Amino acid sequence: MTPEETVDYNIKVAWHAISRMYNTQAAKHDITTSIGFVLLNIDQENGTPATKIAPLLGLETRSLTRILRSMEEKGLIYKQADTQDKRSVRIFLTEEGLRGKEISRQTVRHFNLKVREKIPQNELNVFFKVVAQITGMIEGKTLYDDFKPKPLRSESPA
Repeated sequence: MTPEETVDYNIKVAWHAISRMYNTQAAKHDITTSIGFVLLNIDQENGTPATKIAPLLGLETRSLTRILRSMEEKGLIYKQADTQDKRSVRIFLTEEGLRGKEISRQTVRHFNLKVREKIPQNELNVFFKVVAQITGMIEGKTLYDDFKPKPLRSESPA
């Protein structure tokens, strides 16, 4: 199988192209794709608990901490103790954060509208169904239960 014939290669290539495209747009507004996605996932009225953001984006806590620090330095967010649970911190958007969120929303919307102009809805439906099935297989954590790699030719069978 060539790389071009594998599912993971095609997903990776497409995601990297999308990420580069979003980063190019984000750089025009002094943010990154990661910051844009975080902005999109912060509730603009009630804020969002810091602990809820990483799982929403599939990020490691360490990565999110670094992104939030950068966002705070850029004046996009501020942190406030949760009124219900003082141990928890909520993330709120500043005026600049609201502006960045709107730019991010418009950027994502524009990309999706352009894709929908070129790709018929029935093909997109198949794409969404296939991606959901692949994600389900991976998240089911049973994909490799029956996997037994064949020994290399130079190795003797165990």
